Amino acid sequence: MTHDPVQHALLLSRVREAVLSDTRTADSPRSVISASWQRSLAANVDPDLHTAPTVFGADELPDLRERHPLHPTLPLLRETLLGFAQEAQHIMIVADAQGHILWCEGDHHTRTRAEHVGLAEGTLWSEDAAGTNGMGTALATNSPVTVHSAEHLVRTYHHWTCAASPIRDPDTGTTIGVVDLSGPIETVHPSMVALVSASARLAESEMLARMHAQDEELRARNMRHLIALRGEPGALLSPTGRVVAVEPYGLLPSRVDVSRDRVLLPDGREAVLETLAQGYLLRVPRQRHVRRSVLSLSFLLPEPKVVLDGREVPISLRHAEILCALALHGRLSADQLALRLYGERGNPTTVRAELHRLRAQLGADVLSTRPYRLTADVEADFLAVRAALQEGDVPLAACRYRGSLLRRSEAPVVLAERDDLATGVRKAVLSRGDANALWTFTQTDSGEHDAEALEQLVRLLPADDVRRAIGSARLRRLNQDD
Repeated sequence: MTHDPVQHALLLSRVREAVLSDTRTADSPRSVISASWQRSLAANVDPDLHTAPTVFGADELPDLRERHPLHPTLPLLRETLLGFAQEAQHIMIVADAQGHILWCEGDHHTRTRAEHVGLAEGTLWSEDAAGTNGMGTALATNSPVTVHSAEHLVRTYHHWTCAASPIRDPDTGTTIGVVDLSGPIETVHPSMVALVSASARLAESEMLARMHAQDEELRARNMRHLIALRGEPGALLSPTGRVVAVEPYGLLPSRVDVSRDRVLLPDGREAVLETLAQGYLLRVPRQRHVRRSVLSLSFLLPEPKVVLDGREVPISLRHAEILCALALHGRLSADQLALRLYGERGNPTTVRAELHRLRAQLGADVLSTRPYRLTADVEADFLAVRAALQEGDVPLAACRYRGSLLRRSEAPVVLAERDDLATGVRKAVLSRGDANALWTFTQTDSGEHDAEALEQLVRLLPADDVRRAIGSARLRRLNQDD
């Protein structure tokens, strides 16, 4: 590309035309570009006529810039990128997390050309608004990307090349914006994306340093509130809920939800939030609040997930099978569990050893003995599907059914329940004739190869619904395989 970017652009243009016209070609777009084209087309972006919309007027931009967390990093980004941008006839663009351009600086001639194609401050460059482009695709993939010439889905931008990288908030880890270098295709350089990525990391480092300085100021101004608790449990929190100081150590995770006045601690106690000048004081009232633990079982996922009082617990398949059996049948002896887990070859001694390890992991207040039973409040996705089916709520059952129950398990208790759930959901969605429920079912491992469900889905959906095209394609593949 760098030896002859114009010739490379012509090749990309031929590849784009072939893909959009569904013509066979020896070349194909990069996977990141192909995926972006599919997302953009699904959002009804017109490859030939689309332009980025203007969302904010010039009078609205100053306030948006002032309030944006990237505003303090602009001097650093200018120092890092503007020299290169001026020399390479490029422009530096900084957009927010939605893709709205807040700053556009650099070569004057290039800025003028950019404004003619809508590449200007106040416009929106997310993929669903402007198709495949550096900023929008970097935000969609949450990773640095270069988009050159006809890799842009929209023809208007084929004379441009751009490299962009997302910028993440070091406090919350969320993406808060994107920095981009854009210019004419003749000036493309392979180091553009590396330079932009390095600039994004420098901006994150500067924000991290500012965050640490604010933490020090918060501690200096408010530590007296923590000391005033006289040894009672408490903590100082940042405005976003990050733990800045805590007593005793280990009382809290690294971050606390500050959207409510009361916070549930891992040990079951309730803590109270009090607003400070720069954050929060969290304190634990003297009276202990006793509550039952909440055990959440998500066993309709590709891998089982167990969450105890908001904390994910690593779980083996065998332990997941035990929890599944107890959630389904309530109180069971070691002999009964052995039969349900291993069949006739089951050994109660083996089951007791597994239960001992599981009880040590979850706690005696969650798993009780004689007989074995769950004494926490259980929330299980497979039980929710079963309840929805019993109540005749087909849309809810289809929505909650995300796939086969513990799909790697061969335990008799799991096999029976897995078959009951899959059969029940399938029968319910087929008999109801609800296109949305059918579509949801055909996205699961139980329904993706179900020809009858796909046929009914295609009949029910209108011709212009993209799901109908997907269902038809799956049917053709099933018929070919047969």
